[in-house]
Amino acid sequence: MLRIESLDIEAQGIAHLPDGKVVFVEGALPFELVSATIHRKKSSFEKGVVTTIHRESSQRVHPGCPHFGLHGGACGGCKMQHLHVAAQVAVKQRVLEDNLWHLGKVKPETVARPIEGPAWGYRYRARLSVRFVRKKNEVLIGFHERKSSYVADMRECKVLPAHVSALLLPLRALLGSMDARETCPQIELACGDDVTALVLRHLEPLSAGDMEKLRTFAREHSSVQWWLQSKGPDTVCLLDALTPLSSPQPELSYGLPDFGITMPFKPTDFTQVNPHINRVLVARALRLLDAKPQERVIDWFCGLGNFTLPIATQAGQVLGIEGSAALVRRSQENYEKNQLARGSLAPLCKTSFVARDLFEMTPDMLMQDGSAQKWLVDPPREGAFALVQALAELCQKSQPMDPWQPPRRIVYVSCNPATLARDAGLLVNVAGYRCTMAGVVNMFPHTAHVESIAVFELR
Repeated sequence: MLRIESLDIEAQGIAHLPDGKVVFVEGALPFELVSATIHRKKSSFEKGVVTTIHRESSQRVHPGCPHFGLHGGACGGCKMQHLHVAAQVAVKQRVLEDNLWHLGKVKPETVARPIEGPAWGYRYRARLSVRFVRKKNEVLIGFHERKSSYVADMRECKVLPAHVSALLLPLRALLGSMDARETCPQIELACGDDVTALVLRHLEPLSAGDMEKLRTFAREHSSVQWWLQSKGPDTVCLLDALTPLSSPQPELSYGLPDFGITMPFKPTDFTQVNPHINRVLVARALRLLDAKPQERVIDWFCGLGNFTLPIATQAGQVLGIEGSAALVRRSQENYEKNQLARGSLAPLCKTSFVARDLFEMTPDMLMQDGSAQKWLVDPPREGAFALVQALAELCQKSQPMDPWQPPRRIVYVSCNPATLARDAGLLVNVAGYRCTMAGVVNMFPHTAHVESIAVFELR
């Protein structure tokens, strides 16, 4: 029998054997007494799966999805459905604080209230695997089974929007009826405010009959818009894009109504999975940034302008910087579209975009982009180490750096607490900033993914 002491970020219960050896138990929660089947033994740890719960945690709940489980055939899309959502957030907050302290030697002055939202029906982006099973003569569509390359036999999904979950069985029937049922390995989902885009990956050209079946499906499900992908991401195109239709296809977009901004995007673009949380996150980030009409702001890793365009409603001047020239052009287009659509709203401030390799930043490159009173930093999982290191080197210089000056405030949005902690360590312990606030963003309920936001002020 094992006494579970805590939970790791992979939602595994942690226990210790009498000799001190660590045991990770999948499916167990803190303060439970359990029995487990051990399937992996190493010199320093063991791993197993709970078989019997002798004393149950008060935070254990019945999983909301019928496909959630720990054993063969169960969907591996979520890991924490057996833990109360509030407790999930507490675990993630602890992970953030532990990473900041143990990896960066940083303790935030204030721990912010977590950003939370709907626990179900939130996932507006997903990559669904498709597999034709000859023995069953049917197509499976969904996430992979837990710790397996097989596709789970999903008939519904509670984390997908209800209208998308309701499409799973019709999509299975559609793909099963197509000539290409064995050569379509994936459907990528992207929901906008008015359109649900489905990107069908096909390894061989589609027959005329298959194309017509896709059109019929879209007519029967009015919000669905089919896109096709024959090879890499650059080959993605709208079904019938080369054949003008009687009416124009609606544009895929999402809104940031607090700022009067509409963000057009393509189904394979990076956008936040959870639009409900994204709206709250953008609003909080801008409130923390507190840009003034006389200030210049730089948005590093600006993407399509998710933060840049809202900042442009408040600041005096904004510079968006991204690593891809193509993405910079798209950001500029989104800015221009919103500028034209503002109508009676105040126009967006002067905003420009440039392409930089942000993973190869140097102090000289940093100075070339000019001073800004405030920064918004929203990097990928790799973090912003080169950028922060360049800033730290400039902050350590004893000579005046006029006219360049470091930002007084940095708002850092992170999707990886480990790289945030590494960068925070440089900012606080080398560059001379204070970490005035940090908190988690529950962008992915029921998963182990930790998003967070932190604020740094120059001493």
